[in-house]
Amino acid sequence: MEVHVKQNQTAREEQQENRARMLISCPDGPGIVATVSRFLFEHGANIVQSDQYTMDPAGGMFFMRVEFDLPELSKNLPALERDFQAVGDQFKMEWTINQVSRKKRLAIFVSKEDHCLVELLWHWQAGDLDADIAMVISNHNDMRSYVESFGIPFHHIPVTADTKKEAEQKQLEVIGSDIDLIVLARYMQIISPLFIEHFRNRIINIHHSFLPAFVGGKPYAQAYDRGVKIIGATAHYVTEELDGGPIIEQDVQRVSHSDNVNELKRIGRTIERVVLARAVEWHTEDRVLVHQNKTVVFN
Repeated sequence: MEVHVKQNQTAREEQQENRARMLISCPDGPGIVATVSRFLFEHGANIVQSDQYTMDPAGGMFFMRVEFDLPELSKNLPALERDFQAVGDQFKMEWTINQVSRKKRLAIFVSKEDHCLVELLWHWQAGDLDADIAMVISNHNDMRSYVESFGIPFHHIPVTADTKKEAEQKQLEVIGSDIDLIVLARYMQIISPLFIEHFRNRIINIHHSFLPAFVGGKPYAQAYDRGVKIIGATAHYVTEELDGGPIIEQDVQRVSHSDNVNELKRIGRTIERVVLARAVEWHTEDRVLVHQNKTVVFN
């Protein structure tokens, strides 16, 4: 099994060496796809995948994701980015180009519940999560030995109401400047606006409810009291509005009147694991574009 995983990873790395992804957001108008395609062709790139979406062809926003191969990418990418600036200015684009071989570095935050963290570690170990888990940070020590068994650094930073500001400062110091994404894998603390500003649209939370219903604490108890027939989970980017950030992924499962709160929690944990893993995977593969408080997800 381990040999097979390493072979898959090696083959993937060879394929990714000269591959890049371009993400574009701009006002819609004629000629965007043609101009981008022609630009890449004229610069020696070969498009291997292209997706686009318009909110409204007459004055709406346009979104595009392009994967392309470019020989000697590391050498030629700076010139391509410099030349593309004229195209970006022409169409008033917000755009990025990311090298696929440069894996995103993740910091996972967790409290005591381990199911979402375990799911991410399984995906990472199997090679299905194409990212580097740089560290796990927790306000409890419960998961230390399990995390360290994967060779991943574990940082215990306690948090209380009186020490929250100091704890967040320590977290920022541990994270440093080279973390691309923070994943709140059932991290049961509210993130401050100052912390969020450091990682705008780069903090993903899993909320154990189908938002926008049942926000805040004890959503399964709220759902039970309402007698719901469907429960779900929501992965979203963290903003200053509690549980109100742009939604990346959701899923649901049918339940019945005979399911008590504990049974809803058991069912919900499975949904949470799957939904968070999908959202993290899509973010690391540059499949998510944020516009205002919504997302466009090319999956």
